[in-house]
Amino acid sequence: MPALYNLTLQEVHNLLRNRDASSVEITQACLDRISQVESKINAFVTVTGELALQQARQVDDNRSYDQGSALAGIPFQSKDVICTRGIRTTCSSRMLENFFPPYDATVMEKIYANHGVLLGKGNMDEFAMGSSTEHSAFYPTRNPWDTSRVPGGSSGGSAAAVAADEVYYALGSDTGGSIRQPASLCGIVALKPTYGLVSRYGLIAFASSLDQIGPMTKSVADAALVLNAVAGYDPRDSTSINTPIPDYSKFLTGEANGMRVGVPKEFFGEGTQPGVLEAVNTALNVLEGLGVSVEETTLPSTRYATACYHIIAPSECSANLARYDGVKFGHSNSEAASIWDAMEMTRQEGFGPEVKRRIMLGAYALSSGYYDAYYLKAQKVRTLISRELDEAFQKYDVLVTPSSPTVAFGLGEKTANPLEMYLSDICNISANMAGTPAISVPCGFSDGLPVGMQLMGPALSEPALIRLGYAYEQSCRWRLSRPHI
Repeated sequence: MPALYNLTLQEVHNLLRNRDASSVEITQACLDRISQVESKINAFVTVTGELALQQARQVDDNRSYDQGSALAGIPFQSKDVICTRGIRTTCSSRMLENFFPPYDATVMEKIYANHGVLLGKGNMDEFAMGSSTEHSAFYPTRNPWDTSRVPGGSSGGSAAAVAADEVYYALGSDTGGSIRQPASLCGIVALKPTYGLVSRYGLIAFASSLDQIGPMTKSVADAALVLNAVAGYDPRDSTSINTPIPDYSKFLTGEANGMRVGVPKEFFGEGTQPGVLEAVNTALNVLEGLGVSVEETTLPSTRYATACYHIIAPSECSANLARYDGVKFGHSNSEAASIWDAMEMTRQEGFGPEVKRRIMLGAYALSSGYYDAYYLKAQKVRTLISRELDEAFQKYDVLVTPSSPTVAFGLGEKTANPLEMYLSDICNISANMAGTPAISVPCGFSDGLPVGMQLMGPALSEPALIRLGYAYEQSCRWRLSRPHI
């Protein structure tokens, strides 16, 4: 039998239900794994070992795993941008280095209601702004497949923790690919839900019209189980969708015959590594073998998605981060001569270079004389992208692209060139612009590093994505591949 920490969420749930292991044993196995590998990858900002064991003992005492929840007694990690009551929540920033939220985010309440066990908070690019987790104010996270390479970002700590078997699943946030791109680079599954399907209450905002919380897991089946727990209407989130939530695990049928897949040619051209193209094209052949109709299509406006995103997201970021002024909470400089000097010095000291860059970009795009030329035009392009996707989904159930144009790149390789770093998310941004769901599923390797295939669908098409992703996953052995660390 493999070590406890090597198992999937679903497999561990079965162990608990059959009394073959206790939650305390499972939690301790993960803590031992963290002790073994964490110094090599730096996936956590905070490890909550004592709390986790306390929660595990309570689950064992109450036999909570007999009460219907597939998450009961199972350790997970939460990205450090999600508020956790009484537990440090830093956004990997000096600005919030000593911030202890007085409340839990809705997703945390939901996981706790399902008797989940919190092992800690995941490292990330500061305020979720980055594609490599090198912009953390504390330390970069390393890829478990090759520790000289990045895990992707901004949810790189969460991707690395799941890939390295430190936890069974993680909650990440996705503003422009921040769970799907690192999932691809680390060889795991990540699902970005429809905008509004999962509450953002308690998610520290980067770009409010784009941000979405989603599960990062070892399998598609596990993603469905986590989505079951966290999806649903929340009156505390004004963007929350009030819609019936199905049991997503019912779509894990293993068959995809008759599904229609479109392959946008814009995602298969210049800038995408040959090894990535080969892996995704091979995966498309597998889908055809499952009875799926596969056809090339075009989405001309998506070529502008990255430029559009890097106007809208920084604009929203500059507004959201204005609250960090050294007065109400977070880092504060107390030695300045005036309140204005204190505010300026607080922001100089609290924010890192990438955050400052995006605040300046956003402030410029929103400034008088430039608003119409940049921000307003970007919103119009966003509408075009959404309409184009809507038209495509009239013909296809799912669109397939690479999850990332490259495999994991070297630490420090792109930090000197922000534009090159921004292009790491080129495959992911359209789904955030349109608010549609997308899932990244491992589909092979290039030069010994994982490659992910992205499945995109129309709003509330999570059942179709889970059905197709699971059918593909079951037909291959990529989900069984684990890094040797």
